[in-house]
Amino acid sequence: MSLQLQSQVSLKPFNSFGVDVRAQLFAEAHSDADVREALAYATAHDLPLLVIGGGSNLLLTADIPALVLRMASRGIRLIDDGDRVVIEAEAGEPWHPFVQHTLAQGFSGLENLSLIPGTVGAAPMQNIGAYGVEIKDVFAGLTALDRETGELRDFSLEECNFAYRDSLFKQQPGRWLILRVRFKLDRVAHLHLEYGPVRQRLTEQGIEQPTPTDVSRAICSIRSEKLPDPAVLGNAGSFFKNPLVSAALVEQIKAQHPDLVAYAQPDGQMKLAAGWLIERAGWKGFREADAGVHKLQALVLVNYGAATGLQLLDLAQRIQKDIAERFNVELEMEPNRY
Repeated sequence: MSLQLQSQVSLKPFNSFGVDVRAQLFAEAHSDADVREALAYATAHDLPLLVIGGGSNLLLTADIPALVLRMASRGIRLIDDGDRVVIEAEAGEPWHPFVQHTLAQGFSGLENLSLIPGTVGAAPMQNIGAYGVEIKDVFAGLTALDRETGELRDFSLEECNFAYRDSLFKQQPGRWLILRVRFKLDRVAHLHLEYGPVRQRLTEQGIEQPTPTDVSRAICSIRSEKLPDPAVLGNAGSFFKNPLVSAALVEQIKAQHPDLVAYAQPDGQMKLAAGWLIERAGWKGFREADAGVHKLQALVLVNYGAATGLQLLDLAQRIQKDIAERFNVELEMEPNRY
């Protein structure tokens, strides 16, 4: 057996909140064979199997009575080399270094997704997105293992059911284990500069004709100012989704709060800025023991050192309740909770 199993392992280094809980068993998968061994072992010993990537979308609230398998497979391959290239990356590749690799090769398309924490394999789970670009916009396919049958399956864009922070893989939790992901990128850049802060930052830097790398650097600069580094202050990035609500509700809220931030959606709904709602409700900078809301970004819950997952969850639920009572808006948590 090549899979290296460890017992009673602290997961503090493997979740970006830095919550200290223990896994009954822990292993890292560096290959498809390791993944299959882990599945077989869990089945033979009647153990649940929890698969994690970079741990940047997790809120761990208790010790995990399971085999925790961290995806650590690495490798980047050029699959199709034309005007548009298809590049494939293993699930364990760290996301931001992968983005920087594609830019260094002269491929554009991922620059707006710079500095997002996590791994390549986790990216399609919630269709990560930032500054006007989502995974679905550059997606060329992925290969996943069906945990029910043990068979490999290739997924097309249509089969993934991508939506705002959602996908088939999130809708069917525990069934599909993503092994590698393919992206369709451009040799000739088609930049997405719709978001004002990106254009403003480029202007401040004196860049009139930006390259994809310029856009990446600008976004890294913006994100670094808004979001704390998990290595310094435990967090999982944006903790709540931006809620989708009716236009009628937006008008009701605007009657009391004319400066409400809302964006029209193609289906007629409106997307609200969850951070605006939380800040307006007075939670920005709130701290109770070591669980708190970041002082610069109300959308980010933080662990100041020794907060437990239950303390962070309690804070999140209190914020949800307050926003529902104040604005009649239901906030949905982004991180997966265990």
